[in-house]
Amino acid sequence: MAAVPLSADQIEALPQELPRWSLVGGKLRRDLRFANFVEAFGFISQVALVAEAMGHHPEWSNVWNRVVIELTTHDTGGLSDLDVQLAQRIDALVG
Repeated sequence: MAAVPLSADQIEALPQELPRWSLVGGKLRRDLRFANFVEAFGFISQVALVAEAMGHHPEWSNVWNRVVIELTTHDTGGLSDLDVQLAQRIDALVG
């Protein structure tokens, strides 16, 4: 899948399109908390399968029950349509 960079207008509209995500340092970021480490790791595994199928991988960290996800497209030097698609799929997994 070839990434299509987002325009300035599209980036400006992201808070309305993806209200659970924030723009931090030019990346989409979402902080999640789960009941425990097993739930957090299970979620990471689900996202990994989606990301691999898309060929688009997040930057993330996990400390016990917390998962921090950051999305950007290195090939385009910023945010792309793939970041939006992955964020939407992640939101669908969380419910």
